[in-house]
Amino acid sequence: MLLSMPRFDQSQVLVIGDVMLDRYWHGGTSRISPEAPVPVVKVGGVEDRPGGAGNVALNIAALGAGASLISVVGEDEAAEALRSRLESVGIHTDFQVSADKPTITKLRVISRHQQLIRMDFEESFASQDSSGFAEKAKKLLPLMGAVVLSDYAKGTLQNTQILIESAREAGVPVLVDPKGTEFERYRGATLLTPNLHEFEAVVGVCEHESELVEKGTELMLSLDLEALLVTRGEHGMTLLRPNQPEFHLPARAREVFDVTGAGDTVISVLASSLAAGSELPQAVALANLAAGIVVGKLGTATISGPELRRAIKTEQGSERGVMTEEQLLMALEEARAHGERIVFTNGCFDIIHAGHVGYLEDTRSLGDRLVVAINSDESVSRLKGPARPINPVDRRMAVLAGLESVDWVVPFGDDTPERLLQLIKPDVLVKGGDYTEKQVVGWEIVKAYDGEVKVLSFFDDCSTTAIVEKIQSQDGEDQ
Repeated sequence: MLLSMPRFDQSQVLVIGDVMLDRYWHGGTSRISPEAPVPVVKVGGVEDRPGGAGNVALNIAALGAGASLISVVGEDEAAEALRSRLESVGIHTDFQVSADKPTITKLRVISRHQQLIRMDFEESFASQDSSGFAEKAKKLLPLMGAVVLSDYAKGTLQNTQILIESAREAGVPVLVDPKGTEFERYRGATLLTPNLHEFEAVVGVCEHESELVEKGTELMLSLDLEALLVTRGEHGMTLLRPNQPEFHLPARAREVFDVTGAGDTVISVLASSLAAGSELPQAVALANLAAGIVVGKLGTATISGPELRRAIKTEQGSERGVMTEEQLLMALEEARAHGERIVFTNGCFDIIHAGHVGYLEDTRSLGDRLVVAINSDESVSRLKGPARPINPVDRRMAVLAGLESVDWVVPFGDDTPERLLQLIKPDVLVKGGDYTEKQVVGWEIVKAYDGEVKVLSFFDDCSTTAIVEKIQSQDGEDQ
């Protein structure tokens, strides 16, 4: 599957669920307490991170999507810390405040990258009146591309059926990260994302892949779900949909450091991708890729849009070299996200000579990335005659891709590069030879968006045609 970066900046996601504050005390440990056989940690730093539904919203915002969060908190300092962290990154928060329950807080003591102890400060919000959630959600639904119900069994999500029905009536997909074994409360959701342990707690142990698929399909149909995604740790993910073959994806993690919050990352990428218009299999593949990154981080970490974009680029093998137009556009998006200046040139490049090498080095010096568009064999024949090209396009591209000055090589079958220029919109268009600026094909296209057009001289007065003619004349003399 060819992955592409969704337009997260055009998506809006509503998150409803249990929010909590993940608080970390960091410090060094050099001695054991004389009072008890426990290490003494000298706390040198305190870090607060939104957890639970807050981490889901934070992940969504980190991708570049719009996020809104509805939840319950206490009337305390922890709630203010949560609100401040979330709103500072543009997340719209709508918290119902409990007068007699604290904001759920999990305090972890960390030393030398190891968690020594965790202390939980929490009471269930199950007795809290959350009837107003449905009205809050209804006001926001017309603006949303997806809804996430983030259930951590802390009592916030009491009226799941009302929330699901409201979203479905509005035509907005509902994704649920479930907890416990009462999956009936999620009936009618678009997608349920249990991990394997949660899944088997409901359907029983699955000894084989076929058993997982069979039991998952039965659960999906019995709950009237549109899809079921089982996250399986080191075994990857399995997506099930009615009347469609199962979709298995292997785990992507190279090194697992901390799985805390990995489920939040999965459902965040899923929801943001669907809200941006991605198809479900592509959204699942992106979520799987993101999960492999986030488990290599400590604590309830997030994955940013640029991180995911780089992972996609690596996955597609688009760091450098020969690529399709679609792969090139994805690579260019990544380059521009880093403020890189794109230079473009084109030609037949039938026999690569010293003039080409020097010209391409000079061309590359005009920016950060060089795209070389190369005429297809049919295009060369139309331009140069039936005896050309000497070298087929795959060989010509391989030689160009091997040059240090060239970042990306892309073939095109047109007689001119104008269509490519309209797609790529390079910062600089370069042509080699004895031309004026207005004689360069495509100059009007580039100038229209304030790009630059440059004309450079070839080195040593070399040309492929001259080389071919010299070879032919020598062949004639030898005969």
